[in-house]
Amino acid sequence: MLTAQSCGVASLTVCSLYVLYVYIYCSHKLLKTRVLNNDRLPSSVYVYMKYLAKALTRRTGCLYTAKKSDVVFTVLSCRLETPLLRRFCSAAGYGWDYPDTEYRDVPLCFPQFLCRRLLLMVLTDQDFRLSPAGLVHVHQSLKTLQPVDELKKGPFTLRVQVLEYRQVDAGVEVDVCLTATARTGCAVWESVLTLLSKNKSHKASRCLPRKESESQPDEAVSENVKQVEVRIPRSAGLRCVWSFCDFSPYWLLSLPARLFGCRLQASPSLWMLSVCLAEIEKHKGVGVITAPVSVTAQFKEPLSVPGRVTITFGETTGNGGESSAQGLSFHMQQDGNNISHMMGLISKS
Repeated sequence: MLTAQSCGVASLTVCSLYVLYVYIYCSHKLLKTRVLNNDRLPSSVYVYMKYLAKALTRRTGCLYTAKKSDVVFTVLSCRLETPLLRRFCSAAGYGWDYPDTEYRDVPLCFPQFLCRRLLLMVLTDQDFRLSPAGLVHVHQSLKTLQPVDELKKGPFTLRVQVLEYRQVDAGVEVDVCLTATARTGCAVWESVLTLLSKNKSHKASRCLPRKESESQPDEAVSENVKQVEVRIPRSAGLRCVWSFCDFSPYWLLSLPARLFGCRLQASPSLWMLSVCLAEIEKHKGVGVITAPVSVTAQFKEPLSVPGRVTITFGETTGNGGESSAQGLSFHMQQDGNNISHMMGLISKS
């Protein structure tokens, strides 16, 4: 009897040491290099442990000091996996069989989906100066310098870097740059996310005034406006959890409530932007989003699931209305209210 117990204790000890070594120690060592290979990435368990540690020890809306000014992580030898791409396309409104031919480009937002763990590594780094908890995605600008399909041709590189912190009335904003580089070393895709760490004492709307150039969709005159109604089924919330996991564990923690049909806020901003671009491509053709192209988006109120949304898009011209088309503006509004959840502009670079 004692021998069996001793063997059980020994086995448990060995397993515990193995788990600590593989999931904790190795991940800790990997994160110190900041340049990683796609075949050896830190475990999600360790990254989420860091997330919880920082979330419990730091207040939102406060800018902390750091030893190093640069926070950047690079992952080499990444490869585009077809099953992962189809899972993304199915959840983002393109259809499970997209892309069904070699002539259809990879969706513009897919590289951001590939950067999700890399982004979480940046936000939990010891030199990241904000709490990772409660970060709100308020603005995004992305551009393609080459067709995103270039990433299909071989190993590519993903990079996430913190650019700038700004004190604003609502708290602290941070700009984070995501880039995808082809095997030739040429930049293919770049996106800058603006995240807000909100001061809890601030009661104003999450929508902040932006630069004049970024508010262009509000001021431009739209022509050939088209409206598309999109139904958001209850299952979309579950698909968002697995396919669009944000930089917060909230999506996984909220899964039990979603299974019981609770109506919860905040479909991921990446999902909202992807659905808009998918509908625009269906109705305007792939030429609208063919590289080189730039997309800016401003995220306003959270979007509830389930429900229905109306996506409105149309060509924009100058305020005089006489110049040639400058781009295509779009916005998403949920049925039953007059609030725009997201506004954006597509323009040729």
